[in-house]
Amino acid sequence: MGVMTTEQELAAQIGARRSNRRYLPQPIARPVIARLLTAATRAPSAHNRQPWRFAVLDDEAGKHRLAAAMGERLRRDRAADGDDVPSIDADVARSHARITGAAVVVVVCVDIADMDRYPDDRRKEAEYLMAVQSTAMAAQNLLLAAEREGLAACVMCAPLFCPDTVVEALKLPRAWTAQMLVTIGAPAGPGKERPRRPLDDVVLWPPPDGPRSD
Repeated sequence: MGVMTTEQELAAQIGARRSNRRYLPQPIARPVIARLLTAATRAPSAHNRQPWRFAVLDDEAGKHRLAAAMGERLRRDRAADGDDVPSIDADVARSHARITGAAVVVVVCVDIADMDRYPDDRRKEAEYLMAVQSTAMAAQNLLLAAEREGLAACVMCAPLFCPDTVVEALKLPRAWTAQMLVTIGAPAGPGKERPRRPLDDVVLWPPPDGPRSD
């Protein structure tokens, strides 16, 4: 087999990436983490404002503090919904294990302080969404960089349900809004292959002057 081109390597990385939350109990060196975060910051961003922010938890105390705070919030929310205690306990335990079982947890946040300001809600919302989209692209870079380093990674979007809890537990700047956790570790096994919809299900090729398709 010949040497792959850069384009082939990228295609292989994208195709090989799996969400994988099964990790071996071994640490990740900080220079490796720095490489992942550097890749994240190479993502495109609206107005080049780079609204992404990252809090890195590579110590047991920090991970357990975050897991406990999020678990308590999850417990309160589900109890308010009237859910039964055993299912709540199982959900909280599962969340705690996913956070504390990773070698590194990267808390991905957005900070809109440098984004444009508008007087009306419509454009305010659009500007905020641009910042969120930029931050999501940074997270995707982080996932691909982890794949290239031979690491497993998985996204947890639970912070969207309790961003204030995350900020408070970790004493993050108040301007930061938690978006997701990226758990990272040496893989304990292969990630599961998930089916993808065919392009015909998700892509529309509108005719140049044809009628609108609703």
